[in-house]
Amino acid sequence: MNDTVWSYRDSEWSEDRDLVGYEVEADGGSIGKVDGASTETAAQWLVVDTGFWIFGKKRVIPAGVVVGMDHEAKRVIISMSKDQVKAAPDYEESEWAREDTRAKHADYYRQWAES
Repeated sequence: MNDTVWSYRDSEWSEDRDLVGYEVEADGGSIGKVDGASTETAAQWLVVDTGFWIFGKKRVIPAGVVVGMDHEAKRVIISMSKDQVKAAPDYEESEWAREDTRAKHADYYRQWAES
């Protein structure tokens, strides 16, 4: 699964940096807080709890759409709008190990990872 959508572009990120609890900012405001994060070398992503904004749904945010981090403010900034995140595929933990599920997410997010 070696793909730019799954790799951080921000040099401020490191494997020992715990992003759980960070606020996630999209164009248009906050989309929620980081609930989990992958530190796998080949595939890095954030699981974001959107709270009541999208009826309690979670979203996987691939590392490639992260464009900035403010560790003092505990904030991650992504290259997407709130509407684009809202339209993203739902995150279902039980389905996440399936390659076709991850591919569907990568296909959706790729345009913002490459911008």
